Order: sequence, then C-alpha cells, then structure tokens
Amino acid sequence: MITKPDKNSTRKKRHTRVRAKLSGTATRPRLNVFRSNQHIYAQVIDDSNSVTIVSASTLDKELTAANGSNLESAVLVGELVAKRAIEKGIKSVVFDRGGYLYHGRVKALADAAREAGLEF
Repeated sequence: MITKPDKNSTRKKRHTRVRAKLSGTATRPRLNVFRSNQHIYAQVIDDSNSVTIVSASTLDKELTAANGSNLESAVLVGELVAKRAIEKGIKSVVFDRGGYLYHGRVKALADAAREAGLEF
C-alpha cells in the first residue's frame, strides 16, 4: 500500500533545508512565519543570541480579526509585526517563509510588512 506523505513533515524538511543557509543576526534578524489552519504567527528572531525580539499573531488583543485564517488577518499581522520591529529599531530583516509556498497568506503578510517599512 502506498502511503501519502504528511504535508507538515515535508514542510519541516523544506524548512530545515532553508534554515541551514539562512540565519538572523542582531543587525539583520530573521522574520519567521508560521501558518496554522486557524491562525498565522510572525516572529522577528535574532539567531546569534537565540532571542525573539518581537512577535505578532492573530491571537493578539490588538487585532480584532473575526477569522484568523484569511488574507485580511495576515495583512494585519504583517503590519503589526513591522510596526513593532521598527519601534525596536529594526529596519532590515531576512524573510523566512517557514517551508511554506510564497503564496496566499504568507505572501500577504510579507507584502504588508514591506509596505509598513521593513526591508527584505
């Protein structure tokens, strides 16, 4: 019997391949995206010190999105994480799509973060 591969395990393999070449520093941290069925999360991470600098998600109290799994909420999360990063003095980041395709909610979050002032 041929079994279908688990989508999340293949995503994790892609993510580890990308992470072997990509890391965030104190001057240019990594903007990581995690997408679940119900929510979307974004973190700005300094890998050299293993510290999350800022984060935002659809679970934040500042976001009053009724549905956390649509494009509009991804745009709101992108704008919020960019605003928080700029308040901390971070202008430039390395984008880590987390093994997901650069399409849909991940692309909407990235575009919103770019429009809000982050450079990547």
